[in-house]
Amino acid sequence: MSLSTPDASKPLPNRATSQANRLHSNKLLITSNPADLEPLLQAQSSFQSTPSRRYSILLASDYFFPNLGGVEMHMFQLGQCLMERGHKVVIMTNTYSKERLGIRYVSNGMKVYHLPLLPFASQDSFVSIMFLMCILRKICIREGIDIVHGHQTTSLLNIVSMLHGVTLGKKLVFTDHSLFGFSDAASININKVLKWVIADVDACICVSHINKDNLSLRAAIDPNIIYVIPNAVDTTRFQPDTSLRNPVNRINIVVVSRMMYRKGVDLLIDIIPEIIRKYPDVYFIIGGDGDKLPLIQAMKDKYNLSDRMELLGRVPHHKVREVLCRGHIFLNTSLTEAFCIAILEAASCGLLCVSTNVGGVPEVLPPDMVYLAPARPKPMIQQLEKAIANYKNTPSHSFHERIKQLYSWRNVAVRVERVYDNIHQTPRPTILGRIKNSLSLGLIAGIGSALWLILELMMLLFWEWLAPEETIEKAVDFDFTRYMIDKESYGDHTFKVNKTDSAPKKEQPQCNPAENQYYTTYITQEGKRRIRLCD
Repeated sequence: MSLSTPDASKPLPNRATSQANRLHSNKLLITSNPADLEPLLQAQSSFQSTPSRRYSILLASDYFFPNLGGVEMHMFQLGQCLMERGHKVVIMTNTYSKERLGIRYVSNGMKVYHLPLLPFASQDSFVSIMFLMCILRKICIREGIDIVHGHQTTSLLNIVSMLHGVTLGKKLVFTDHSLFGFSDAASININKVLKWVIADVDACICVSHINKDNLSLRAAIDPNIIYVIPNAVDTTRFQPDTSLRNPVNRINIVVVSRMMYRKGVDLLIDIIPEIIRKYPDVYFIIGGDGDKLPLIQAMKDKYNLSDRMELLGRVPHHKVREVLCRGHIFLNTSLTEAFCIAILEAASCGLLCVSTNVGGVPEVLPPDMVYLAPARPKPMIQQLEKAIANYKNTPSHSFHERIKQLYSWRNVAVRVERVYDNIHQTPRPTILGRIKNSLSLGLIAGIGSALWLILELMMLLFWEWLAPEETIEKAVDFDFTRYMIDKESYGDHTFKVNKTDSAPKKEQPQCNPAENQYYTTYITQEGKRRIRLCD
């Protein structure tokens, strides 16, 4: 395995010279090819069992649970594993369905700030510059934030957090999860914005090598500060179970994806009728929701395929494993992917995968676990036919064990922690340096960026005058260690039920003349008396 490490003897462009010293420990970070991970697995024993220091980390993005997706899963799992290693993790996202608003605690006490922002498209929020500067500053002071870690290019909350975070003097890390083009109008605009936003970032993380190349080119950022850390999968949840395969005596092909253009729904519509025509024992199980789902339904009605395919609609994440275990083959028709977690979950469940050869997909699985083809109907049909011919030879449990050895969210957390360690000692950019970086964006964009910087500083002075730091109450940290030892004392709804007599002991309803209400008293499993009003 050849792992590239930066050469400190060579002159690095822009700000990279001052960052060269932190890149010597990058050897264990820059890899995502499973074939190259064996030395990494052997070197895991050299990782520190405990972190060198404790960080307070703010993960910022518009995309988080209860929505489902790669970014949401990445942030949740990364946050959980960082907390497990002793760090403090706080999530900042926007409101969801007017229900999740304010401060909430999710699994293991991870704190989530749902900001009162109005989502308008794909969960992206309207940006309020003054408001976000105020609330981000208060969150950073209340929680003692050291590092602002933004996720996903298209998240407006991430973009503003990056801009405000550097003004507040915090270390910045940006993780990119998607690939973008260079020719269409939307990509040109977002690339220009990204170049401006991450000009002062301390480190970038990409989920695949192709993602790193794409980010370096479109954002004009030094590749020496970009780390490649692939995603992972929770192998304790995604385990094979051949008894769940249904219907029986069929070759079940599973598709679980968001039904949208970039997920290749149009390609899927061309593949399904041809495969069903050639193979009478093939059965398609399709899960997912989106604006392209009516096209799948129309194709099903057009070819009268009600007995040959099943549309499940939106599948909750806790039921994805059940859907995957029903199949023999997993089909992915994405037109662009930086890293496809879906085929990783499918392989962990023991399915043979067929996927388009796009983006970072070739870096995810070894060749014997996935059949790759260009994103065209004929090559995809040919590869799917090979999978149909060989699916009986798929060693499901062997696939699971290999995925378990190659991918782990705890391993991802260790590598992200190494990134944090590398940027911890780097000097903060000066105002003059930030102005120079802004002017390098071009005449119009450079002047606009410099004016934005001045506005940022004025907003910071205004909020420091209006709400001084000493007037902001510090938040009490959640005791993760004590919680893991005794969850029930924290009201975690973990109750012990006596299966032999699980029903509470009821007494006859009694009348309360004073209030003219009937009530029933009953005894809980702990022997405590409770009262419930009767209808």
